[in-house]
Amino acid sequence: MSPWLTIVGVNDDGPNGLAPGPRAVIEAADIVVGSQRILDREDLGDTETHNWTSPFEDMVTQIESWRGKNVVVLATGNPMHYGVGATLIRHIPAEEMTVIPAPSAFSLAAARLGWPVQSLEMISLHGRPVSLLHPFVQPGAKLLVLMGDGQTVHKAASLLCERGYDESKLTVLEHMDGPYERIVRLTAQECRSQDFADFNTLGIECVAGVDSKLLPSTPGLPDDAFTHDGQLTKREVRAVTLAALGPTPGAMLWDVGAGCGSVAIEWMRAARNARAIAFEKNKPRIKMIAENAVALGAPGLEVVEGDAGKTLKDHTVPDAVFLGGAVTSEDVFKISWSALKPGARLVANAVTLEGEAALIKRHEAYGGELVRIDISHVTSIGSRRALRPRMAVMQWRVVKE
Repeated sequence: MSPWLTIVGVNDDGPNGLAPGPRAVIEAADIVVGSQRILDREDLGDTETHNWTSPFEDMVTQIESWRGKNVVVLATGNPMHYGVGATLIRHIPAEEMTVIPAPSAFSLAAARLGWPVQSLEMISLHGRPVSLLHPFVQPGAKLLVLMGDGQTVHKAASLLCERGYDESKLTVLEHMDGPYERIVRLTAQECRSQDFADFNTLGIECVAGVDSKLLPSTPGLPDDAFTHDGQLTKREVRAVTLAALGPTPGAMLWDVGAGCGSVAIEWMRAARNARAIAFEKNKPRIKMIAENAVALGAPGLEVVEGDAGKTLKDHTVPDAVFLGGAVTSEDVFKISWSALKPGARLVANAVTLEGEAALIKRHEAYGGELVRIDISHVTSIGSRRALRPRMAVMQWRVVKE
């Protein structure tokens, strides 16, 4: 089918600011869809117009029902960069639509600030939890963030202050390219006493304070970054485990016997849009997983409560499985292994003799690698120091043929 849907990007000055070509597309439309803020800025005459409905999925269904008519969707900025185009493309084939982008809020903000786009992290908090900022808050990092409303700026500033980044430089860019454009510069600490327009983009120059804790996106966060009861894959072992699991963009991990969720959370922090499901039966630990996920920037972590042998079935097919608990259970292993698609990875850690025996047996049957991880830490013995070994970990790594 030839294109029947056109997505036109507009900025805060509305369709009036468009070039003649995109304006002609709008004027020729049978149906125009957009936010009321944009529709109010253009006289579309007798053209049928529709404001976005809630829930958003209802409008997507409505747009699909107009297939065959000349439909135009008005979107803010670049529709394919955290925009409506990215949603519609999941429902309507690309060959049935034409996208005419305008400069995105990110491009406009980078131009106002003089920041090279390729050196920035660009994030959307529009309709998303502010805790998603956590992995990007690093010393010296520059962030451009789409805001949900004026209050989202305050929430982002509070997050920075809680992390010890009080002196971070914030630039609030309101109504860019529109008649009410305003730019406000202040620190995260100063931000809390200001009011901001709902339509804004936030620029952040992260400035770490003396007491701020470094929480890099590379695996191996400090153990005290997590709330836990001792059931925690320790820092050095966790880093080796994540390296063996190999997080990739958009990939799904099953963390079976998740404890406090440390492996699943670091998996999600390590690659863009990485996903994870934490399987855990202990109720207090489930609460810890939820707290850690929010505090460390993985609020999308899915938590499944119950015995792994009964709860593993009928979930999104994993690209990797980590067995941190229930290592000796043959049922849990078989369900996990059968769920893996060819080329996917399974990593299992054991510290008990029974767990090691199970891994040795599976290594004989399925191949892969067996590795022993021995870690020692400095401790005091009287006036002297010595390295005290921790419990050794046997790790089995295998790729499904």
